[in-house]
Amino acid sequence: MMRLSPLVVAAFVLCLAGPSFAQEWIEYVSRDDLFTVNFPAQPTVRDITYSTEYGISLPGRVHSHEEGPYRYSVTVVDYSNVQRIHAERLANCQKYPNLCNNPWVGELRGAMDYAAYQLLKQAAKVLHYAYYNSDRIEGRRLQLANPDGTQTFAAIHMHENRLYILEGTVPANAPPPAHFQQSLGFIDKQGIRVRYESIYSNMYPAPPRIQYQVPQGQSQSGR
Repeated sequence: MMRLSPLVVAAFVLCLAGPSFAQEWIEYVSRDDLFTVNFPAQPTVRDITYSTEYGISLPGRVHSHEEGPYRYSVTVVDYSNVQRIHAERLANCQKYPNLCNNPWVGELRGAMDYAAYQLLKQAAKVLHYAYYNSDRIEGRRLQLANPDGTQTFAAIHMHENRLYILEGTVPANAPPPAHFQQSLGFIDKQGIRVRYESIYSNMYPAPPRIQYQVPQGQSQSGR
């Protein structure tokens, strides 16, 4: 009986992994939301209103693409105005003094954990939860089993007061969406790739960074 080489077997597995491997992926760049990631096709973009842990609404966008049970999305929420929004909300507050304090620091410091909690409480089972960083921008990494039998691989980051929630969902027996997961990067307003020399933690002084020009991928978006 003919034996297949490991490379042939690997190629065969990729062919069976789902529709995401049946086409060439694109490098997607959002200059408004300052990130880059690989998608299997041009994603749709929609505006959202995001409810925070401390009860205010913030503007956000979801960049997403679906192919049957395969779902990929990057949600970006702008936290840059939380101090002002909370101050306006608490103007003339007559409640107990502790309830009139501006919680904007807690909003920013806890944004990643609150986003993680929203994912965790929807899962049928938590398979993995850990500290994580991408280009030395700290975050959280999750692997979740969903009630419908699919699995979600998620990463959450906070960079320059923007919350990033990356979710890749695949069927239970499919390989992880590594091509999507591992491609997330951050850019500055000039379109330059951001990578720090040491760990970046939001709200702390940013460490020195190494700059890379964002490659001109097959798809760029102004959104």
